[in-house]
Amino acid sequence: MYGDAAGRRGDDGDGTYPWPEQAPGERWQPPPGVGWQWQLTGRLDTSVKAPVYDVDGFTTTKEQVAALRKAGRKTICYLSTGAWEDFRPDADAFPKDLLGKGNGWTGERWVDIRRVAELEPLMAKRFDMCRDKGFDAVEPDNMDAYRNASGFPLTADDQLRYNRLIAKLAHDRGLAVGLKNDLDQIPELVGDFDFAVNEQCAQYDECERLTPFIAAGKAVFHAEYELPTGRFCDRARELKLSSLQKKYELGPWRRACG
Repeated sequence: MYGDAAGRRGDDGDGTYPWPEQAPGERWQPPPGVGWQWQLTGRLDTSVKAPVYDVDGFTTTKEQVAALRKAGRKTICYLSTGAWEDFRPDADAFPKDLLGKGNGWTGERWVDIRRVAELEPLMAKRFDMCRDKGFDAVEPDNMDAYRNASGFPLTADDQLRYNRLIAKLAHDRGLAVGLKNDLDQIPELVGDFDFAVNEQCAQYDECERLTPFIAAGKAVFHAEYELPTGRFCDRARELKLSSLQKKYELGPWRRACG
């Protein structure tokens, strides 16, 4: 058993949620407050009582996605779109001069997001994979290179252009797409993205900056690593965030705000 506190909307009982019927070609739109599970490492635990699963796009199989769908879950395909990872099967397809400095995680380096002619087909193939496995949405990671020491002279405009390209690639494939962190650009990008994914907004006193998504009827999937649930859940409920306590390795363990 994993630490799993039930009680958020759609995050108790059997973990199902009364999803509205989607018309053909209509994208999924996760609503504020819906419960979720975020697991990127370890053997996938499909028994967690959460209506939304955010899982690794490469290691999660088409069969696992189908099983989650059959159980009434919606699925989000995690991909890194702003950084190169040496452990991915398409790592050799990235030109070496496209790679910048490390982003703080072993085997990962920022990519030069200005070079969209080279990045777009690489990302398109990844999004094709998410679509073909049956995912409902994409979580593109490392979406704020311009605010980091990437090794490239990136500007806010470079980031906006690239992030909007990522949103278009998802939408062209019928997939919803989330804005990962990148708090400064939420006002410009909330209309381009279907939900947000945030790490540690409570720890850094930034959660109110995500409210444009909530006001637009779009979920904010939020995780804290260093704060116990007693330190952030009350405020998360007030803001209608979908909040979890997780460990940094993002395995199956979770505590949802009750």
